[in-house]
Amino acid sequence: MLIARFTTGEDPRYAIVEGGQGSGFLHVISGDPLYQTVQMTGEKVRFDDSVRLLAPVIPRSKVVAVGKNYADHVAEMASTPGEAPPAEPLLFFKPNTSVIGPGDPIVLPRQSTNVHYEGELAIVIGKLCKDVPVERVNEVILGYTVANDITARDLQKSDGQWARAKGFDTFCPIGPYLVLDADPTDVRVTTRLNGETRQDGRTSQLIHKIPEIVAYISAAFTLLPGDIILTGTPAGVGPMVAGDRVEVEIEGMGVLSNPVVSRD
Repeated sequence: MLIARFTTGEDPRYAIVEGGQGSGFLHVISGDPLYQTVQMTGEKVRFDDSVRLLAPVIPRSKVVAVGKNYADHVAEMASTPGEAPPAEPLLFFKPNTSVIGPGDPIVLPRQSTNVHYEGELAIVIGKLCKDVPVERVNEVILGYTVANDITARDLQKSDGQWARAKGFDTFCPIGPYLVLDADPTDVRVTTRLNGETRQDGRTSQLIHKIPEIVAYISAAFTLLPGDIILTGTPAGVGPMVAGDRVEVEIEGMGVLSNPVVSRD
C-alpha cells in the first residue's frame, strides 16, 4: 500500500495511491496514518498536475542515519586501502528541518563547494519505543520510503564530525510515498543524476540489517512515531551542481526526484 501526503492548494491530506501521476487516483483517507488506522473517506482525487506531493512524513523528533553500511561504499570512502566496515552501526543525526519532499529543490549552501547525493532506503517508525528486541522490530515500523542523504563532503572532512555537513536545510529529501506493506530485505536502490545511473545496489547488501539497526538505535534513543531512520547508501556517491536533477528509485517504492539549485 502506497500512501501519499499531498495538497491541491489546501491543507495537506493523505491518500492511498492508485496508479501513477497523470493517470491514477488518490483515495483520500481520514487523519494521519501515523496516529490512526487507515480509513477511507470515499473521496477520490484525480492524480494529475494539480496534485503536489509532499514529504510523506514530517518527523516530530529526529532523523537518525547509519553511515558506511554498504561494503562498496566503505571502500570508495576509505582513507586507507582495505579499511574495515564499522563493527556496529555508525550513527549520526539530521535535523527534521532538513526534510523536504519530492520535487522540492535541494539548495546548495554557500559554505560548501562539494555537495553529494546519497540514495537510500528510509524506515518510518510508527510507535513510541525503547529497547526493541530484534525479533520485535517489525512491530514498531510503520513503513518505508525513499531518501537522499545529501552531504557537504568538504565540510564532512574539514569539520571532523558530520552535523553541519549532513544537516543543512533541504539535505534530507524523502518520498514520494509512505509504503506500508513492503518487504525491504532485497530491493534495488538506484540513483540517477540527470538521467544517468550513478548508484546501483540492493538492500540485501546492507552490512547491518534493518532489525539490527532499529534494535541498536532504540537501545540508545527513545524512538517516536514519525522518526525516520536512514539505512545507508551504496557505492557511487558523487557531486551535484546547480541545474542538476537527482532521482533516487527503490524497487516498488517509487522515484524521489529533486532539482538542485544554488542559494545565490
